Amino acid sequence: MKLRIWSVVLWLGVAVVGWGQVHEGARINTWDETIATSAAAYTVQGAETRQEKLLRTQIQTMQPDVLPRRIIFVPHWKYLYAARMYRLHVPTGMASRMFTHLESRSVFIDTDRYGDDDSLGHWMAHELGHLAMNSSSEEDAEKAAAKYRRRLKESTQTRPTVRRLQPTAQGGVVKSLEN
Repeated sequence: MKLRIWSVVLWLGVAVVGWGQVHEGARINTWDETIATSAAAYTVQGAETRQEKLLRTQIQTMQPDVLPRRIIFVPHWKYLYAARMYRLHVPTGMASRMFTHLESRSVFIDTDRYGDDDSLGHWMAHELGHLAMNSSSEEDAEKAAAKYRRRLKESTQTRPTVRRLQPTAQGGVVKSLEN
């Protein structure tokens, strides 16, 4: 019996020493590599393909300090149920389009109320602010969100102008500029 105990202790000791070994070719990831691979760091559930692509692009542009683990698009009834289950406190008279559960780093989005694509980025910046500050305080979240919104705004201003051809009622084509 003692031989078995000592062999287990010895085996565990060798395993701990093995954890300290480092591969000679190992290197530290740069920020660009982290951002490039960060899209796989979280899941987007319940979104249309267009929404998911837009959201991932916006989050990559904002370069948040802390990424969520899950972003979940849910219908309104399920959103209300999740808010109740997580005991979300919404001030009287305030409407909520999204909320973040800090412990699980999950962001819930009400698909019936979130609005258009621009508001998606605006409100996601706020939710990422909650994660970055690790606080349920709205003021703290807005402080962090200001930095993310600025990055998002700068990227949309520097986006190149795209020329599109639009059909007219007479069957002709008109060139239009789009930002």
